[in-house]
Amino acid sequence: MGGCVSVGSGRGNSSSRGRGCFCIGSQKSRRKRSYSNHVTTLQHLPYMPNRIFANGKSRSSCIFTQQGRKGINQDAMVVWEDFDSEDAIFCGVFDGHGPHGHLVARKVRDTLPLKLLSFLHSSESGRDGSNSKCFNSKKTQDEEETSESPEDQLGSLWREAFLKSYKAMDKELRSHPTLDCFCSGSTAVTIVKQGLNLFMGNIGDSRAILGSKDSSNTMVAVQLTVDLKPDLPREAERIKRCKGRVFALQDEPEVQRVWLPFDDAPGLAMARAFGDFCLKEYGVISVPEFAHRVLTEGDQFIVIASDGVWDVLSNEEVVEIVASAPTRSSAARILVDSAAREWKLKYPTSKMDDCAVVCLYLDGKMDSESETEDQCMSASTFYGHHSCTATESDDGQKSEPSLQRNFTVRSAEDSDLSTRIQVADEDDNANVTVEDQNWSGLEGVTRVNSLVQLPRFSAEKPSS
Repeated sequence: MGGCVSVGSGRGNSSSRGRGCFCIGSQKSRRKRSYSNHVTTLQHLPYMPNRIFANGKSRSSCIFTQQGRKGINQDAMVVWEDFDSEDAIFCGVFDGHGPHGHLVARKVRDTLPLKLLSFLHSSESGRDGSNSKCFNSKKTQDEEETSESPEDQLGSLWREAFLKSYKAMDKELRSHPTLDCFCSGSTAVTIVKQGLNLFMGNIGDSRAILGSKDSSNTMVAVQLTVDLKPDLPREAERIKRCKGRVFALQDEPEVQRVWLPFDDAPGLAMARAFGDFCLKEYGVISVPEFAHRVLTEGDQFIVIASDGVWDVLSNEEVVEIVASAPTRSSAARILVDSAAREWKLKYPTSKMDDCAVVCLYLDGKMDSESETEDQCMSASTFYGHHSCTATESDDGQKSEPSLQRNFTVRSAEDSDLSTRIQVADEDDNANVTVEDQNWSGLEGVTRVNSLVQLPRFSAEKPSS
């Protein structure tokens, strides 16, 4: 193993993924050109090559989503190969909740990767000599004691980019002129694979795991992210310090939720999320948990999925299903099908949640023969061929190809709750009427509902 691991290195083959030295920004001209292309084509993002966000496969991954039985599919997913450099891959799963959760999830899916690129390049250019300096991993003992190792420098670079991009993403959602995120939001699990390095940012209760072979050549599951829910002591403590309340409903004592201090709403089932600005003053945050992991030869694949999968399947079961799939390109679909069957078996009276799955194979290989019958190969392909009807209108009401999703808010058939929300924005106060939707807390016992009910705000102005 030789060469270097770099933010701007060449294609991720064995000669360029060793640990001899770590080069940051070693191919400045090519990366500048690539980044310029990224930032100038946001409106054309669905057509970009090497980026898929609908059911299908890429050179090294397959993705699949299926709507649950609660309404429009609020899950979103993306795999972007040649991200930042030719050996870098971005992948993510985003699970929306609330009346506009599907729009929030899709907005984050499209915008967050570009923000990550922007802050990554800003961080690089801000470091002295970072555009051309190659940090040799062989240092003297004094240097090791007084400075960061090359691995730590690389991790710090990505950590800063993840933290800043998540913060900027939430700020953009708060000030968005048309997208109401006051009681709507989204989880995010995002991973960048660059050479042998994994850089991960996570908020909410979606999850990423690693399928790896141990010393006895047995497949094992390694959880890469933590489900950031209110039942974690450190999360609950932060929320309570900010005057938010954390407790479980009587009919689901195992699900801790976040509530406003003055109202039994909204009952958010996660401690960190994009959006959900009604709770941002009460301890819910959008700061991601960041992790850096160096891959080993035994690591086989990564699975990222929304909680519709994890609520019915264990990490070990997911690894077994993906590892035993007849073809790699079918693994994500088979995993979603398995989750759907488990929903029917384990919770026959509950409404199945949406499921979204990304399977990333770490050797960069897929099947020799493609299964094009049910797959859209890339966004550019399905826009050019109408056989795959995967489109999204401006208001996001057209779901991505495949089946059915979850408003992640439990709505009662026998309750006629007409909700009018007065949104307290930083710059503008607007009344948003949620039409043709009943928002209540009690239709079925569904473990994965992210919200129980929307807070009720009086439309009348207080008397002075």
